[in-house]
Amino acid sequence: MAGLAERVARVMAILGGVVLTALVALTCLSVLGRGLNTLGHSDVLTTIAPGLASALIGTGVGPITGDFELVEAGVAFAIFAFLPICQLYSAHATVDVFTGMMPARLNRGIVAFWDVVLAAVLVLIAWRLWFGMTDKLRYGETTFLLQFPVWWAYAVSLVGAVVAALVGLWCAWARIAGILTGRRIMPDEREADH
Repeated sequence: MAGLAERVARVMAILGGVVLTALVALTCLSVLGRGLNTLGHSDVLTTIAPGLASALIGTGVGPITGDFELVEAGVAFAIFAFLPICQLYSAHATVDVFTGMMPARLNRGIVAFWDVVLAAVLVLIAWRLWFGMTDKLRYGETTFLLQFPVWWAYAVSLVGAVVAALVGLWCAWARIAGILTGRRIMPDEREADH
């Protein structure tokens, strides 16, 4: 089961990385287009080189329509896509001010407790995303500029949330099983023996 959880988490992380890379490229192109459009309409360029200004404007260069809508949907997916790998390797931000002085067994218990809490929260998020998606689907809500159905963004985020919830449940089970058996089941290296 550990191998399956790790493979699925890695695939989701790769998909999240691909989406983020595409969003960065989209944002850069949109900003470049917006800048060139502003330059073409600027008083300086229209005064000094009106032909160049007209040619630049004539190309239709400008911001990418609906770029913020795509970024909003893509970032939501990417966040959920990275959650499984973060959970699997205990890569979430932690504050270890007091736990560094505690015995290893107590630390493992604290980590297991928070893994159970996070698994429950991930299940809750996936459940609520499901209801949000079905509401958006039922009402036919679309984005303002691109007019794509809002439920699409919910659906891709739901995929990441469901995978995160499943990996979170497995991690919670593995932590508890590790405490009960004394074995390390999780692949994280951050669990310290003090």
